[in-house]
Amino acid sequence: MAIWKSIVATAAIAATVVDAGTLAPRNGYKSLVDSKSLRKQIKTEALKKRAETLQDIAYSTPGKNRVIGSEGHENTVKYIQKELGQFPDYYTVELQGVELSIGVSANLTANDKTIEVYAVTLAPSGHVSGPLVAVPNLGCEESDFTESLEGKIAIIYRGTCEFGIKVGLAVSKGAIGVIAYNNGEGTLEGYSLQKFEDPENPYVPVGGISQGAGEALVAQLEAGQEVTVDLTTVTNVATSYNVIAQTKGGDQENVIHLGGHSDSVTAGPGINDNGSGTSSLLEVAAQLTRYAVKNAVRFSWWTAEEAGLLGATYYVSKLSPEEKQKIRLFLDFDMMASPNYAFQIYDGDGSAFNSTGPPGSAEAEAEFTHYFADIAAVNHTEIEFDGRSDYGPFLEAGIAAGGIACGAEGIKTEEEEAMFGGAAGVPYDVNYHEDGDTVNNLNYEAWIEMTKAIAHVTAVYARSFDSLPPKNSTSLQKRAARYAQFKQTKRFQKWV
Repeated sequence: MAIWKSIVATAAIAATVVDAGTLAPRNGYKSLVDSKSLRKQIKTEALKKRAETLQDIAYSTPGKNRVIGSEGHENTVKYIQKELGQFPDYYTVELQGVELSIGVSANLTANDKTIEVYAVTLAPSGHVSGPLVAVPNLGCEESDFTESLEGKIAIIYRGTCEFGIKVGLAVSKGAIGVIAYNNGEGTLEGYSLQKFEDPENPYVPVGGISQGAGEALVAQLEAGQEVTVDLTTVTNVATSYNVIAQTKGGDQENVIHLGGHSDSVTAGPGINDNGSGTSSLLEVAAQLTRYAVKNAVRFSWWTAEEAGLLGATYYVSKLSPEEKQKIRLFLDFDMMASPNYAFQIYDGDGSAFNSTGPPGSAEAEAEFTHYFADIAAVNHTEIEFDGRSDYGPFLEAGIAAGGIACGAEGIKTEEEEAMFGGAAGVPYDVNYHEDGDTVNNLNYEAWIEMTKAIAHVTAVYARSFDSLPPKNSTSLQKRAARYAQFKQTKRFQKWV
């Protein structure tokens, strides 16, 4: 009888584990994942090896980058797919194609004088010629367009809203082309309209020029001179890919979703931005296969974040209401290894920046706070929940979100220097969007801590969503409407 009771008890334990996340491993049943066990599997050398692989991918291509539409990004997607392909019994892996019009080349003359110009992603190829008109203010409001642009080419300053909004408004006034000029140093190589085209209001050819060149043209117009421009752009319509992997085990109706972008800017290999997040997610996904899960875990690597969150935007746009409800929480990981880092948590509860995310966002912030304060015993700070990375489309859809980062072009404060070390008055990453964003300029101590934080939340939510509000505590429509209102405030400033 004692033996039979033992057999029954063993079977019951096995059944519980199978229910929690059914996968038969090589040696018996997998145990349910827990934070401490998963964190122990995360090693600095494994992260470094992945970063070196991504850098090799970039440097083996003509552009030495991993920008969308390039061989470097295509090979990045193949690398992610190959790594996940080692676990066919654990993950379902999907490539989601996103069709993009990617800038290739352009030519521009103004009164027969040649100006350096770049074709802008999402705008079509074409040749236009006509008088140039400067749009006052920023071109983000219909009221900025004070005259007809019929048969004319508009020149508009970059900034504040997606440039696609500006082009759409110019087209509605009859513009046949648009010139974008920069709001800072450097060229607009690799620039994007950041917003998918409205089929009822198609885009026109757009060229991007430097701030100096744009200001010179505007000055001529303001002086009463007539300026005639001739613009030719060439774009390549190509399919770029999101990579999406989901555990076969766990409750498929309740999903913890973790993501980060896989592309770089044109300037360099993008190893912190966002090779670090790409690698962290891959390593956590690989080590998670040692364990069973109670809730389904989904990992995503988004294309075209640098062009305006396009991969994540496309993904969310294709989700049915039922699929949106399955995602209990989306967590974003962008720039995990900034050299002059701070441990930053998105302010989901609004306590620091007075803007809350959908229900569940505050709880996500609390879980990250618990990790840094109580488990890792390190300092942390909050950053504004402003939709600047791939979590933005999830917020717009009313889906709870959160995440962590180490900082980009922002300047470290004296208070943060005291908290994290490094140097005050210096950007968190001096190599942000530059060719120096390489494996030699990562902070590996910060990176391992950030990746263990990712492993922690993965394990916590793969086990239970008990700490999150019920699914229908607030409707998706109300959450989305609240975020849409926030986007209209002056504090909502994107890097457009």
